[in-house]
Formats: sequence, C-alpha cells, structure tokens
Amino acid sequence: MSYIIRKMKQEDIKQVQDIAKITWNATYEGVIPSDVQENFLKSAYSDERMKQRLQHSTLFVAEVENNIVGFANFSSVREDGKVELWAIYVHPEQQGRGIGSALLQKGMQINGVNEIYVNVEKDNQIGRTFYEAKGFEAVKEFDEEFDGHVLKTIRMVLKL
Repeated sequence: MSYIIRKMKQEDIKQVQDIAKITWNATYEGVIPSDVQENFLKSAYSDERMKQRLQHSTLFVAEVENNIVGFANFSSVREDGKVELWAIYVHPEQQGRGIGSALLQKGMQINGVNEIYVNVEKDNQIGRTFYEAKGFEAVKEFDEEFDGHVLKTIRMVLKL
C-alpha cells in the first residue's frame, strides 16, 4: 500500500474533519465521555477553525488512492526552534502502516525546527507508545480540565 504526504489544502477540510471524528471516537472511547468528545470536535474542527488552522499553522495530510487517511497539525515555528504538534491522527484501519511516522517526519523537516512538543492523554496508550517509539520523552504530567472532564495529560518533547 502506498501513500503520499502533502500539505493540506482548503478542499481537504471535510475529509480531515471526518478523520478527526473517527480517530477521536476510536481513541477516546471509554476515556473521554462521548458528549465531551462531540463538543470538542464541533469546536476544534469547525469549518471556521479549520480555515484558521490552514492560515496560521502547518498541516500535512496522508493520502491513499486519493482519500485522506491521516493528518498532522504543527504550530508555527517559534524563534527558539520549538514547535507544537497539536494533532496527528491516522484512520484506525490505516494505523501501523508507517503513515503516522511519515507525517511526523514531514513535521521534523519544517525549516528551523529543533524541538517538537506534544500533549498526550495518559490513557491514550496508542499515542503514548507511538511517541515513545519515536524518541519523545515525558517532561511533565498535569491534570487538564476539558469541558467538565479532567484529563491526565503528559507533556512530551522530541529534541532533533
């Protein structure tokens, strides 16, 4: 199976929204209540927010046979070379095929990046295992209030 990684375009928004929903629901089932998930997805992945993300951050998509199967969202690079990885989602049926690694690799190639930070929910075992395998190290843990639900969050960094 082959895939391509490319910069996201405005016409990709609908497919990216679908990937976010499918992946969030699969990842956080039993961890984050479904109503909290839906509220977050409606807000964070609304058409307007997606347009803002396209303007103010760096988004890459992974395509298989002209269908988007994953995406990654990186903040703009700060002067000190630090960047936030706000999201990296791959459709559950496509996980384990190197797509997430390729999306992360693309972010590592953004000009000027020397550290990538990510927050991952402690019970997100798939995410934590992925980041640890890529060399991310935990720098702190904290509780985060998320629409009335408390998340146990781990902040991780990858130094390039």
